[in-house]
Amino acid sequence: MPHVREHTLDGTHGTLAVHEWPHPAPRRLALLVHGYGEHAGRYAELARVLTGHGTAVYAPDHAGHGRSAGERVLVEDFEDVVTDVHAVAELARAAHPGLPLVMVGHSMGGLIAARYAQRYGDELSALVLSGPVIGTWELPGRLLALDEIPDLPISPAALSRDPSVGAAYAADPLVWHGPMKRPTLEAFARTLETIARGGDVGRLPLLWLHGDDDRLVPLPGSRTGVERLSGGRPTERIYPGARHEVFNETCKEDVFAELLGFLDRVLPR
Repeated sequence: MPHVREHTLDGTHGTLAVHEWPHPAPRRLALLVHGYGEHAGRYAELARVLTGHGTAVYAPDHAGHGRSAGERVLVEDFEDVVTDVHAVAELARAAHPGLPLVMVGHSMGGLIAARYAQRYGDELSALVLSGPVIGTWELPGRLLALDEIPDLPISPAALSRDPSVGAAYAADPLVWHGPMKRPTLEAFARTLETIARGGDVGRLPLLWLHGDDDRLVPLPGSRTGVERLSGGRPTERIYPGARHEVFNETCKEDVFAELLGFLDRVLPR
């Protein structure tokens, strides 16, 4: 595994922990945007693949996640999270001025990355969305209709067909294993509407990766959002039988190859 550097930044709601997987002479930057309840440290293998392909990689733990400050999994406004991610992008660009920046957002991170592209798309050279919470996602409305949010944590088996992925997730002390919180669900619902109204990302190259057996963020709901965001021009790759975390799936080598091929096409040497 590549060496990891740790940074701290002042975020909108306290201290942000930022991971950096450096490269001695990078030709591009990647900013990894993790999903709900997890943390950037779970993306070490993806970072290894990217650094091995000439990329310096940065990834924050969002507020209330991982080693960052804040009440666990409480997100009252995703606009603040986007602002935090932008501060990480500025850290990366200050260290490596002039290099193209690619954003890779998974699940909730796909929601954040999509909104980031609407706000700061002219600063990005490519956008990659993996199992993104975008378009039509029924879970927030279903839970918000209840008087009490049930204590139903994410099933580790829903992440990948590789049982070791679920076992590591279940044992990870930095992963949140409790119920979702009402303000966070409200923020999800509000931001889905904001993105739907926010327009497309123009000519920004967009790669969409999704498993067709994703039961956490079902494929059909994401499709409507991705097509709207991309202006109907995404590069898409749907993996038969894959579950929610395609970067941790049994077909992950194909996923990595698709990602690197996309970057080489849209960001030639």
